[in-house]
Amino acid sequence: MANSNRPNADISHVYRGTFIHSTQQTALQILEDTLLGVDTDGKIAFIEKGAELNQLSQIFGFNPSEVTQLAQHELFMPGLVDTHIHAPQYCYAGTALDMPLLQWLNTYTFPVESRFKDLEFAHRVYTQVVQRTLRNGTTTACYFATIHTDASLLLGQIANDFGQRALVGKVCMDRNNSVKHYKETNQESQEETCRWVSTYPLVRPVVTPRFAPSCTGALLGQLGAIAKNNNLHIQSHISENVEEVKLVKELFPESESYTDVYHKYNLLTDKTVMAHGCYLTDAELALFRETGASLSHCPNSNISLCSGMLDVRNVLKHKVKLGLGTDVAGGYSASMLDAVRRALDTSKVLTIQDPEYETLTFEEVFRLATLGGSHALSLDDQTGNFEVGKDFDALRVNVAAAGGPIDMIQCEGPKVRSIGLNECAHISTLINKSTTFDFSFMLIYHHFNFRLFWKNS
Repeated sequence: MANSNRPNADISHVYRGTFIHSTQQTALQILEDTLLGVDTDGKIAFIEKGAELNQLSQIFGFNPSEVTQLAQHELFMPGLVDTHIHAPQYCYAGTALDMPLLQWLNTYTFPVESRFKDLEFAHRVYTQVVQRTLRNGTTTACYFATIHTDASLLLGQIANDFGQRALVGKVCMDRNNSVKHYKETNQESQEETCRWVSTYPLVRPVVTPRFAPSCTGALLGQLGAIAKNNNLHIQSHISENVEEVKLVKELFPESESYTDVYHKYNLLTDKTVMAHGCYLTDAELALFRETGASLSHCPNSNISLCSGMLDVRNVLKHKVKLGLGTDVAGGYSASMLDAVRRALDTSKVLTIQDPEYETLTFEEVFRLATLGGSHALSLDDQTGNFEVGKDFDALRVNVAAAGGPIDMIQCEGPKVRSIGLNECAHISTLINKSTTFDFSFMLIYHHFNFRLFWKNS
């Protein structure tokens, strides 16, 4: 019973059925007829074969008759981790995709985000985006908010109230010549960031310089110091668009590269996640690896704004931590399953361009959407897969739910890889064919504050 090292745990729930997750060694592990016990703190107490039921019940003191048995077409998978999403932009997701990045920001994004000083408006939008991401199976999200501290605090409170694990960043930007009313002074940005950090301990705060072009070097340096002094997460954007990369060279001529700008101001740490990275050089990726900083791959946005394509295989070759992000509203979907599909599509386009390219497998991208995301956010000691001692952030998925987007056809089909397990075929279908995360499932939260059964219409 090597997977049971918390024998003194007070068991709250025990589940039996199929569990799928990733480990550092295996991109996709399928555990059939498996027992998983959750203690009263919401942590995984054991995960063992079903044949061990009687022995486990004696060790942990639970009644075997009270075990929750999954149905034939049900499975548990880890909650999805969105490593990059702009909560205020959800109100125009799916529109305004007719411009490249910098023009898009000035024309659409900054005017919309300036409205979030209105807390009633902010409450309405933030409630919708948290509810929608939860419906889509996102149990952990790393949010950009706006420059408005009170609205950012409100987003944290809403995520907390709905039980979503969240990292929330008040955006910092003291340089914006195109939309002059949507920026802060250096002093305001620094003071409001400190107020944000010290006010809300329940949802993790993230130091958030929007991106290098919107910040002076002085502000970047101050934000790096705040993050270091308070041991905080950091998020921003990097090398998303060719025009953006050129602008950074003009604004920071003393820096060797875009990555060097952040490194110079102590903003590249093992708790940093940078979105995009389409044009990072090998030397820059080596600096990411050296500092422990991570990347968020946002394939929908990269394509939708015609920004570029991230070579994920090269990122993995450099052993840089990597997760997936929806990047709403540059990305038009708040679904992490869409991010999975778009990541696979991007990899296949790169293969079309270079037949020798090693295309990503759906197993690898599944790991990016779960364990990879938690690793990128430095939360892999708490969530991301089903390991003893971690919080039980999970989705209970019924792939045969009535009215769902998947048709279960009983026939002899092609085997998937060499294992030939039905569950593997179901997972592939789930990722590649569903248009939304539209099946009945249950979210199990890390503190068991909620036990929600949803069926999207």
